[in-house]
Amino acid sequence: MAPVKIEPSDALVIVDPQNDFLPGGSLAVADGNRIFEPINLVMPLFEHVLATRDWHPEDHAYFEHNGGIWPLHCLADSQGAEFSPLLDTTHIELVMSKGTDPDTDGYSAFAGTDLAEQLHTRGVKRLFICGLATDYCVKMTSIEAKHYGFEAFVLTDAAAAVNLKPNDEANALADMQGHGVTLMSTAELH
Repeated sequence: MAPVKIEPSDALVIVDPQNDFLPGGSLAVADGNRIFEPINLVMPLFEHVLATRDWHPEDHAYFEHNGGIWPLHCLADSQGAEFSPLLDTTHIELVMSKGTDPDTDGYSAFAGTDLAEQLHTRGVKRLFICGLATDYCVKMTSIEAKHYGFEAFVLTDAAAAVNLKPNDEANALADMQGHGVTLMSTAELH
C-alpha cells in the first residue's frame, strides 16, 4: 500500500487503552503494551485525536457474575478504567465513555454514544482506528464506522487482540476487510 497522507479531515481513534486490558489487568491482552509506542508516534500527525474507554456499571450484563462471559473490568471511576500511563494523552481532544448501558455489550465506540455526531461536526471523513482489543472493540468500531459513512482504517501494529481462541485476531482482521475496512501499519502514515 502507498503511504497515506494524513489530512485535516482525518481522525485517530484510540480504542480502550485502559489498565484492565493491559498486563496485570483483570482482562489483560498479553502483548497490549506494544500498542503505545506506535500510537504515541503517530498522534501528532492528526488534527483530531479521540479516545474511547469502557466505563461499565457493576451490574453490566456481560460480566460473569451477571451471567456474561467477561470478568469485572473497567468499572466506572476505577483504577482499572484509567488510561495506561504509557499513553501520551496530551493530543486527545475528546474521550468517549462506552459500555455504560448494562444491557448492551458496548464493543463499538458508536454504541450508545454520540461519536458519529462528534466526528461529523468536526468534518471528519476518515478514521484511523487503533487500540484494544482487535478482536472485539477495535473490530466493531471499525465496522460501525463504515455504517456511519466514514472511511475506516485499522492500524494493525497499534492494536492487539484478546485471542480467547487462537484464531480470533486473524478472523477479526478478515471480518473487518470483508466489511471494507483497510488494514495498514502506522509506518504507512505521513
